[in-house]
Amino acid sequence: MAQAFDSVASARLPVVRQMMAGAVAAGLLALGAAPAMAQDRDPAYAAARAAGQVGELPTGYLGTVGSVPAPVARLVEDLNIKRKSVYAQHAKEQGTTIEAYAFTSGCLQIAKTAPGEKYMGTDGQWHVRGKDKPMRDARCPE
Repeated sequence: MAQAFDSVASARLPVVRQMMAGAVAAGLLALGAAPAMAQDRDPAYAAARAAGQVGELPTGYLGTVGSVPAPVARLVEDLNIKRKSVYAQHAKEQGTTIEAYAFTSGCLQIAKTAPGEKYMGTDGQWHVRGKDKPMRDARCPE
């Protein structure tokens, strides 16, 4: 009996994860993705992003592309600390983990990249966004 329950529970796990991702995505959209708005006002961030020194990671955080000047590395570190703080607050409000909230945010941030901006694809490589949709994790909400 326990074995039958385990197989049913295992079969439902992906559905539950999709439902959680959908709920987190809805929360992110309702909240306006606050970390993204704060960084968009920073001219140093905009310059680093335009220069291809900074890109979106699937984890919901920013990454540095290759070797970057120390001020850019510090900027990315600072923005990631701010993102994590926002993620923690909203994850708690929504009853999910910081990691799940950050992952869904990463999906949405990569989807919002503009042509010419960098993001890390599912292959672990940096990509430059073209006219087509970016390469995202299959678990990302649409």
